[in-house]
Amino acid sequence: MQSAFISDQGKVRRLNEDAGGVYLHPHGHLLAVVADGMGGHKAGDVASLMAVEKIQELWMDSPAILKPRDAENWLQSSIENINRDLHLFAHTNKDCEGMGTTIVAAICTEEFVTIGNVGDSRGYIVSQANKIRQVTEDHSFVNALVQSGEITKRDAEHHPRKNLLLKSLGSSGLVNPSISTITIDEGNIIILCSDGLSNKIDEVKIADTITQALPLKERASIMVDIANQNGGEDNITIAAVEYVVSKESEETR
Repeated sequence: MQSAFISDQGKVRRLNEDAGGVYLHPHGHLLAVVADGMGGHKAGDVASLMAVEKIQELWMDSPAILKPRDAENWLQSSIENINRDLHLFAHTNKDCEGMGTTIVAAICTEEFVTIGNVGDSRGYIVSQANKIRQVTEDHSFVNALVQSGEITKRDAEHHPRKNLLLKSLGSSGLVNPSISTITIDEGNIIILCSDGLSNKIDEVKIADTITQALPLKERASIMVDIANQNGGEDNITIAAVEYVVSKESEETR
């Protein structure tokens, strides 16, 4: 596995309220995470950074992840713990009242990937054949309309309430993250991103760009450049993990 992380302020926002990273566990697994803070002057950047720092801390202290159920349980409990911490912090720090953040996190092992999310930061899997699939579920008002059949996915792209979230970290009570596990093949690439990317580049372009014959960090940087060329109104953050094809596999093809 190889990984890359990049976060860009974009062309319009005065602050970068996104955070994230890719973290290597002592047992060799990777945790990739992206968080998109909200609240503007109410400390969206504080919320996203707190979420990322907390999940990194929990990750480095966690036991080895051996089975999908282990990964799913760990993400469930960790995301709920982070939600409680953020809610308490905002409640006791008036300057941060109302702050929140999305989160998307992926546990990447040699055999499987488990992804959990709250909000509209997304996780994709891209195959060597340039096939892309969104693995996460957007917890947004417009996605609920799409799922109910009231509007189409194309309608959702330009809906006036596109940015309205139904879930975010920092809420009272449980957030019930969406969690799923997928099997992995050599050459697959996992992409986590904030909506500053997914709102500005369609899935076909994401797949075409991330599968270019370039270093992974350079491919991620090209996607950031495209998002900025397409307006760059929001912060843009990408975490990517590539399951590199071994020389033995290439030789047998």
